[in-house]
Amino acid sequence: MAKRVTLKDIAERVGVTSASVSMILNGKDITRFSPELVARVRETAQELRYVSPSSTGGQREIAIISPSVNNPYHTTIIMGIERAALEYGYITATYNTYWSPESEQSILTQLERKGVAGIIYVMNPLQLEMVHALDRRIPIVAVGDIVNDLEIDTVDINNFSAGKLVAEHLIELGHRNIAYLTTSLNAHHIARVRRYEGLLETVRERCPEGSVTVFCKDVKYEEELQTPNIELLCGRELAKQCLRDGKITAIVAINDMVGYGVLDELSEQGKRVPEDYSLCGFDNVFPSSFRRMWITTVDHSTIYHGGHAFHLLKNKIDAAADNADVHPITRAEYKSRLILRGSTTAPRAE
Repeated sequence: MAKRVTLKDIAERVGVTSASVSMILNGKDITRFSPELVARVRETAQELRYVSPSSTGGQREIAIISPSVNNPYHTTIIMGIERAALEYGYITATYNTYWSPESEQSILTQLERKGVAGIIYVMNPLQLEMVHALDRRIPIVAVGDIVNDLEIDTVDINNFSAGKLVAEHLIELGHRNIAYLTTSLNAHHIARVRRYEGLLETVRERCPEGSVTVFCKDVKYEEELQTPNIELLCGRELAKQCLRDGKITAIVAINDMVGYGVLDELSEQGKRVPEDYSLCGFDNVFPSSFRRMWITTVDHSTIYHGGHAFHLLKNKIDAAADNADVHPITRAEYKSRLILRGSTTAPRAE
């Protein structure tokens, strides 16, 4: 099958960006471009025999289902999806569930009626039965934790291994009593559970005399929806509880956003990081590289997840258009790595 011409192909031929080509061919804000450039883009598209997804009778929208856009982790993946989708002439729309299974069900029902080209989850789906049934009609891909029976194409993160990386680092520094600070910890949040399991197993194997104490804040749907800084607030609240346990010397936050709340609360309580408490997070969102917010954290190569997820989806869309009878399940995994910054050191002297 001949390779389908994309917006990127036209952009490279003309010497402009894919975004400019998309706007010109779609007649959007066309006055910002010179008449000569508009003519060149249209002539090149005709010469290369470019066919937009909409003109083939299919929909042009890729639906992105995300828990929220409050955390830069999710927005980084979404940006990667949007960038890749634009190159192929697709538009995107993001739908936030705020971790509500009912909200996710309603969104899926609307998307099926709408007839979108495909769906990308920036999380593990909660409505698995509905997703499996819908995937027969609308291609679906997910970015999330490894789940063996998910039965759809995925870009996986091994959060169990991520938890092990953090535990090994803290144990090597000499920490024995570690706190795990997390928002809702249940089957709906498999990544949080797997990080804890990796942390706990490593401590039990490498440091049998040590301990992992869990401090958990259960967050309801309404709080997720109405409180943009909910993770930071949870970090502060959980840090207050953690400080009551005098034996703890290291704190592991479920993600960097919760970690920022821990940093704030420790500072307000007159505690120093890392001299009094070592602090680790997960996800390596971009503020964690700011010097005043430095956090030792785990990077998952998140910047690549969105683009990879789109290309998996695009392959499924093309296979459906070609009436392919074989439907293999593809899984991609990016190896996590520990990013050392100035928030961890040897435990304080008692």
